[in-house]
Amino acid sequence: MRMPTTFGMNQIVSHGFGMFLFAALMPFMRESIEISAWQLATIGALTQLAYLGGAMLLGLLGHRLGTGRLALITGITSSTLLLTISQLRDPLLITLALTCLAASAAISWGCIVEIVSRCARAESRSTYLSCASSGTAWGYALNGLLILVVVPLLGWQASWQVAGLFGLLVVALTWHMLRDLKPAPVSPTASAGPVDSVIPTSRLFATIIGERTALFACLICLLVGFTTMPFSYWLNSYLDELSLPAALGGYTWATVGGTGMVAGFLTGKLADRKGHGTALMVIFSGFALGLLAFVYDPGKFALVAGFGYGLMYFPMWGIVAGWLNQHYSSTATMQISGICMVTFGLGGTLGNLLAGYIRETTGSLQDVFFVLTGASLLLVALAIVILRGDRQAALTAKPAAA
Repeated sequence: MRMPTTFGMNQIVSHGFGMFLFAALMPFMRESIEISAWQLATIGALTQLAYLGGAMLLGLLGHRLGTGRLALITGITSSTLLLTISQLRDPLLITLALTCLAASAAISWGCIVEIVSRCARAESRSTYLSCASSGTAWGYALNGLLILVVVPLLGWQASWQVAGLFGLLVVALTWHMLRDLKPAPVSPTASAGPVDSVIPTSRLFATIIGERTALFACLICLLVGFTTMPFSYWLNSYLDELSLPAALGGYTWATVGGTGMVAGFLTGKLADRKGHGTALMVIFSGFALGLLAFVYDPGKFALVAGFGYGLMYFPMWGIVAGWLNQHYSSTATMQISGICMVTFGLGGTLGNLLAGYIRETTGSLQDVFFVLTGASLLLVALAIVILRGDRQAALTAKPAAA
């Protein structure tokens, strides 16, 4: 488990700290730095665009760069920026640093997908990828620990410094692991092409539109972005609208993080042993049932919705990447995963715009969560189609093997 543990630590640095530590520390930073509301909105928009840009760049050009070298570069970049932010007081420079962190996070995950797809044994790839992607949930937990322990004792600057030093440690561990890492033996029955096969940039989008697996992967990420980003953005506002205790939102997000910390390993194992369609059915059904319960009674079932969110969101990235790697080479998997991250961002943007429109026109967020619940049922429908396809492929393979 050295590989998934090391890459999970990379996710803690790139996503847990790089993408979410600012939001956690922002109330403390505003006590000593004047950051206006419009500057916060600008940071949110630019980091989202930078993440999409990094994902697009990886999908189009990542195959021309060495992913091992690129993983180390993004790790060094993220660690340096985390340390630098502790010394910044200009909101413009902080915005620039956070924007670079977001682009680095997208590239880092794509590199992890390619390396694990190339070097992990086929029967363990989804477990490794899901464990790595769940590193973001561990980052959520560590952010909370920094707020509770480091900020009261040493100030918010020390939290960025601890994150940056942890990042440098992770870079060293990653370099040590990559130094001895070798590609896994290629199974003679594997359906993917050569290990180093690449989808030409001119054919990448045609491949995604024309091939079922790539198209479904992007549709899944689009719907996941459409449902999860508005859910996370509007949840506390909706609970406040219903005059529910503010602590309920905190408990819900604690449930999200706690579930995500263990869901990666369990659902990844399920994908490797029972098939990716089964794993996707379990996590999407859990998410949909949680939302159904939540819209029925938000006060009683908010924690159930948080459990479903954590069960689905964090391991989903690893399961989808593992499923792609059953059909494509490690490099092509990285390329398609980059476009999947783009569709995720587009889905999140559309979801938040629609949520804002609904709230503006109706004055309530209730219909927003009805829409999110409907979209989660579409994810279940996609999982059913994938599961049926996996079973038909297994039945077809048995006579061929005989």
